[in-house]
Amino acid sequence: MNEPSPLPVPDGDRKTLDYYDQRGQDFFDRTVGLNVPHILQPFLERVPHGGHILDAGCGSGRESKLFLDRGYRVTAFDGSATMARLASAYIGQPVQHLTFDQMNFEGEFDGIWACATLLHVPLNDLPGVFERFIRALKPGSVWFASFKWGSGERQTEEGRRFTDFDDNTFRAFAARFPALTLEQLWQNSDGRPEAQGGLWLNALLRRQP
Repeated sequence: MNEPSPLPVPDGDRKTLDYYDQRGQDFFDRTVGLNVPHILQPFLERVPHGGHILDAGCGSGRESKLFLDRGYRVTAFDGSATMARLASAYIGQPVQHLTFDQMNFEGEFDGIWACATLLHVPLNDLPGVFERFIRALKPGSVWFASFKWGSGERQTEEGRRFTDFDDNTFRAFAARFPALTLEQLWQNSDGRPEAQGGLWLNALLRRQP
């Protein structure tokens, strides 16, 4: 993959990246130990053992390390330079500093893991990102994505941008991509104390063979 050219970052997106750049160590400490077998298992059941996984927006590198420890090959990136640096140290291999609009992979991956990352993409930009993910997958391969349960776009007090989906709005959105099949859609509660019982929407999608 060629090195991406620097791209202008819209103000709302810059504030989101600034949040993780400035608070990266705190975010790492709070998330690296989270246990998420309920979302990992359905994904790994669909990825061949030893396959190549893209951890897109890897955050702390929590799942990247788990994938590596289980014998998978991993390519990981994050849009925050701080998170990429911390994740690289944690998993013991380079993590690319890359945003979704800089992705340029072609049919390389047996699975894509995008846990709580695409939710920061503005809704108008999400179709283009979906197309990049589709191109990155090998035909017939799977992709996990999760969003906060809700509907529409919002921005938090500290400046982070979120795009939320519920079952109906996500099904309608995913149906716009004929190359994708939505295999599974389910909810789970957010177990973090600060989340106050929020819900996550989890999706497993497959690129058509």
